[in-house]
Amino acid sequence: MPDSLLSRGAMLLLAAVGCALAAPAMATSAPGFAGPLAVHLRSDSITLRMAKAPQLYLAGTIDAAAVEQMRQLLRSGRVSPGTDIYLDSSSGDIAAGIELGRLFRAARLSTHLGTWHTGSAPARPATCLDACAYAWLGGLYRWSPSGTDRIGLHQNLLPDRAAAEPGAPPPAELRDYVAAMDVDPARLAQVSGAMANGIAWWDAARLLPAQVANNGRLPLAASYMKTPGDAPRLVLSQTVRGREDQVTLQCAPGQVALTARYAVGDERARSLAARAMYAYFEVGEQAWQPHLGKRPQADGDALVFERRMPFAELTNVLRTGSLGAWVEITGSPVRLGFWLAPSLAEKLTQPFYADCQAMQPGYVPPKASAGQARPSFWKRIGQRLRGGG
Repeated sequence: MPDSLLSRGAMLLLAAVGCALAAPAMATSAPGFAGPLAVHLRSDSITLRMAKAPQLYLAGTIDAAAVEQMRQLLRSGRVSPGTDIYLDSSSGDIAAGIELGRLFRAARLSTHLGTWHTGSAPARPATCLDACAYAWLGGLYRWSPSGTDRIGLHQNLLPDRAAAEPGAPPPAELRDYVAAMDVDPARLAQVSGAMANGIAWWDAARLLPAQVANNGRLPLAASYMKTPGDAPRLVLSQTVRGREDQVTLQCAPGQVALTARYAVGDERARSLAARAMYAYFEVGEQAWQPHLGKRPQADGDALVFERRMPFAELTNVLRTGSLGAWVEITGSPVRLGFWLAPSLAEKLTQPFYADCQAMQPGYVPPKASAGQARPSFWKRIGQRLRGGG
């Protein structure tokens, strides 16, 4: 049987799932699954072909026993790096949720909200509350809830509280964990919607902009290299579900060369290159000269193409929150490619721009401010006589 069932009791699990599916879809408060942790693993060939990863469904109370159950699954090798974890839990211990989140991150797992269902039976809404929400934060890739799925924290478990509530971890400990999961603790307050029955439900639409969810995208990586005699070179890298795409910006007098590297795998790169019609960059959702330039070529595991822009266009490229690199393929109804946000790497894009600007014809360095003016001739002589250089 392609779907594996792993639980503390098959009869208990079947009864719990049956009750859950029978619950009204529009209940006033989605209860989540609060029984002992039930685990379903879906790793059949169809799932692996369509979803590109196994799917593990966890429903029930998150406690020390649940953490140990997950640890044993990881040790068994049945849950591999990249597995998608679907959570549905409204009860549990916060310390256990944090430990579960750490296990997810160490194993490079992705977290979603979702409930197990088979056949044509509709999936009921998932609820991820308190311990579950902290476990969800442990996902290397964290996917925003969809539909009527909900995630949130009781007010007394928010990490921005001044003091700990009875039975709750100290707020500083919660903030340290959230930060260790590459999430700014202050962003949790930004995504919280209206309080309802003491629960701050997170607004799914705010999770991605606030970078609490990343929907498969790791933070933008940037590398700036400038050595004497070489032109400034900036590399922006975006990892999406384990695939790293790049845009390289190489400065030259009067222009900047942009090279896109779209990682698709060796065999697919060759196939797509043979059918590629044209490629282009998109700055702020505006295509830049889409029908000009050479077609993309296969280079190892990637499709690669280059375009040259006037230096005057560089500011728009570095400030945009969406720089796309797209390829149009013969016979395909959709374009292929990726996008990244140069504006998120401002600490490196600014010095790159300054050094590139200094290479441009007619560049005049700014005059030194009064506080940085060169000392007068007689003052320099006095400094030398006093041993000051």
